[in-house]
Amino acid sequence: MAILVDRHSHVMVQGITGGAGKFHTERMLAYGTNIVGGVTPGKGGQSVFEKPVFDTVAECIEKTGADVSVIFLPAAAVKEAAIEAIRAGIKFLVVIPEHIPIHDMLHVRREAVAHGATVIGGNTAGVITPGEANLGIMPDIAFSPGRVGTVSRSGSITYYVADTLTRSGYGESTCVGLGGDPVLGSTFDEILWKFEQDDKTKAVVMTGEIGGVYEERATETISRMKTPVLAMVGGIFAPPGKRMGHAGAIVEGRMGTAKEKLDMLAAAGAHACRTFTDIPETLKKLGV
Repeated sequence: MAILVDRHSHVMVQGITGGAGKFHTERMLAYGTNIVGGVTPGKGGQSVFEKPVFDTVAECIEKTGADVSVIFLPAAAVKEAAIEAIRAGIKFLVVIPEHIPIHDMLHVRREAVAHGATVIGGNTAGVITPGEANLGIMPDIAFSPGRVGTVSRSGSITYYVADTLTRSGYGESTCVGLGGDPVLGSTFDEILWKFEQDDKTKAVVMTGEIGGVYEERATETISRMKTPVLAMVGGIFAPPGKRMGHAGAIVEGRMGTAKEKLDMLAAAGAHACRTFTDIPETLKKLGV
């Protein structure tokens, strides 16, 4: 098993005819991702890498059976595209663009909840189930099939954690990039619970960062999980008041510091890891 996506997923790309959409569609296909078509309004009837292009999401679903969408569009176009997909029946969306207007993502989140859909992003590197499907911009060289799930706000940290797991022989079940924008489609607690229900995932590495409250929101879920959770938080030395990389990564006073977050996660039952090398050592101690 895996969570969110596997080799049987029928993937469409919204924005497939654009520069980024076309480039990453080629990469995803090369990995073996089951991309069945794309959507670009006004360009229906064309094809990209022999995959049909449609004017609407509904038509793409009807003709190809698409059940997953990856969005490669300008930030200003994400709200309309995501809501179109959700209302058409898509249950899993990966939103790649960054700096999506906060109010737009609030609308997308509300629609997703109302229709029982899961949205990852914005500002995400995507989701990969190694050996089966790669949705987004993940560099597949870092990943290998295995038994440890990962969920992170940072794409770069996702790659480093996966590389650590790969080199230490654990591999990954599914790796999820939540995204770095202030308002996200999914939260740590929601993704952690999906891993809890996956028989293949024997442990989860959760990597947060400074700012926001997504890590704190996960504590109640972690306390209920039987699957071990390893927690890292980037930004131990981040200065207050200065945004660090992601739009959501900023410490305000004492709120949202890396130490505060890590202490709360550990109190909930997570196994604190301060460096990447702590991860395989902790997994070994846990007998994973």
